[in-house]
Amino acid sequence: MSHTAGFSRRSLLRAGSGLGLAALGLGAAASPASASVPASQRFDLTQPSYDLYRGKSLHDVTVQQGFAFDNVNRRLFVAQRRDGSADTAGDLCITQLDFAGNYVGYMHLTGFGHGVAFGAQGVGSSTYLWTEVDSVNGYGQRLARFKFTSGTTLSNTSSALTKFTPVAAATQHTCSIDPVNNRLIVRHQLSDGKHIAVYDLDAATNGDFSSPLANFKQPALPTLSPTFQGYTAYGQYLYVLTGDSYDVTGKDANGDWIVNSEVTSIDMNTGAIAQGPVLTKAGSTLDFREPEGLAIYQTAAGEVRLFLGFASGVAGDRRSNLFYKNVLV
Repeated sequence: MSHTAGFSRRSLLRAGSGLGLAALGLGAAASPASASVPASQRFDLTQPSYDLYRGKSLHDVTVQQGFAFDNVNRRLFVAQRRDGSADTAGDLCITQLDFAGNYVGYMHLTGFGHGVAFGAQGVGSSTYLWTEVDSVNGYGQRLARFKFTSGTTLSNTSSALTKFTPVAAATQHTCSIDPVNNRLIVRHQLSDGKHIAVYDLDAATNGDFSSPLANFKQPALPTLSPTFQGYTAYGQYLYVLTGDSYDVTGKDANGDWIVNSEVTSIDMNTGAIAQGPVLTKAGSTLDFREPEGLAIYQTAAGEVRLFLGFASGVAGDRRSNLFYKNVLV
């Protein structure tokens, strides 16, 4: 299922108390002019994409949304709407897979949000997930951090959650993690549209959102489709995925499916587009093929990869597909 953007559209107390700066809604802001994300390379979005896996089943049969890697423990998690729940309920299923796409376990989350993006933070041998929470009409208003425990169900009121409000004025929050640079990327809704804020992940974990490295309004994206399907960041650059399923795009005059999935990179120090939108035909032979999620992973050998997700399959049996790009410039 898509998530449509409005394109026109450290620490007082330990996070465990739930009463840090962010939990009180006192996160600070910064302008692009004061942005200070250290310079980095960026992915060349015109370079080929490679398969991680295709056609893998998740715990539920609905379309995948976002996905995330625990880069410490080498784990993969995929979010989807819980089967049988209404779109507006914000009920999610998080499936853990191995890197071949084999099923490992799952959690159910009740009243959380849409799942367009989330983060996985390795702490020792455990994985803590960062997700949106407190769904209103299917979209989370705040962020939550909790330990992934397979086979369990958490509600949005559970004491196992630590909740944060990174930007006090924001009505929606989602997040992603740059695991290479240990940063939390927060996309949030303000009165004039979507904004991006970048925080040190350790500080954020302690409830401190007072010193963002960057905070800027998401620029208008001249994409083929306004359907926002995911985001992540590596170093200085934010990556955004847009596009629709084949059910929406249909076929051209030659009977070929129309591909409108695109990836765009944005310089988080300026808020300006760095490259793109670039059409991606990764997994173009999949059936249905809806773009769903972006995430960063660094291999044990040190290669950094930008992963792109796509849903495939028929209604009642949707499948997960992951591809990656690995050329930095």
